Amino acid sequence: MSSEESSNPTRHKPDIVVRGLNYKFPDGTAGLHDINLELPAGSRTLLIGANGAGKTTLLRLLSGKKLAPSRSIFIAGVDPFAAGLEGVTYLGLEWVLNPIVRTDIAVPILLDSVGGLHYPERRDELVRILDIDLRWRMHMVSDGERRRVQLAMGLIRPWDVLLLDEITVDLDLLSRSNFLSWLRGETERRGATIVYATHILDNLVGWPTHLVHMHMGRVKEWGPMAKYHAEFDRYDNSGNSKLGELVLKWLKDDLAERGPRYHGGQAKTYESYDGKGGYGAEKPLAADEKEKEREAKDDWGWK
Repeated sequence: MSSEESSNPTRHKPDIVVRGLNYKFPDGTAGLHDINLELPAGSRTLLIGANGAGKTTLLRLLSGKKLAPSRSIFIAGVDPFAAGLEGVTYLGLEWVLNPIVRTDIAVPILLDSVGGLHYPERRDELVRILDIDLRWRMHMVSDGERRRVQLAMGLIRPWDVLLLDEITVDLDLLSRSNFLSWLRGETERRGATIVYATHILDNLVGWPTHLVHMHMGRVKEWGPMAKYHAEFDRYDNSGNSKLGELVLKWLKDDLAERGPRYHGGQAKTYESYDGKGGYGAEKPLAADEKEKEREAKDDWGWK
């Protein structure tokens, strides 16, 4: 273990504890309601729920991208917003919109700018796992190819807690399978912890250790896979795994409970002030607040 890794405060036990978390949107409406979770170090958790269930809001609070009430969130025993933990990596949709990755720039320059020179073995491993061509110019590649480079950029530096918000949507089946296998290895080799919000269940048979089911800003249930009799999963004649059948049932039940969206039952998501579907700044900021937000969002060291 390097000196940098050994000095990381989340290195030894990157567990996630959420106690009585409530969150209101800038206009005062409720977003999350009494969230309670305990996810152990080394776990791989799937965050399940319909669009608007509160998954992105929860992930952004866990990552310290948004301010949570005091003593409601602990990553390895530390408030992520107050501490700005180096070992916590969040990859969400606003990160995908970063204009840097759409300019005429070579892939090796991008990778080295975010830590590739310091972690050459991880850089090369991610290039292989994600099937990245180092000759690519970023303004000339497809969305799926660009997403592979972005994933490599976000994961080159060793992390202890990884929060993923539907970030593999553009990957082809093989790339996604290889990537999920690599993530499993990170949790098994290093004891790292992953929370992954996704609607795509391909390649996930046997992958998660825990499930969290969210609906309209609440956690309806959560626990290890053994609780759902899906610890040893398989696909059946319906084409679904036990996990797939369970998630399908949850979503059907949620829909029946919520009713049609046009009847006003839809949970509120982000306010959209900047034309990005609600991602980024959730409300207009004063100059000093903008500086704080810029520092909190500065994932790559770019200004």
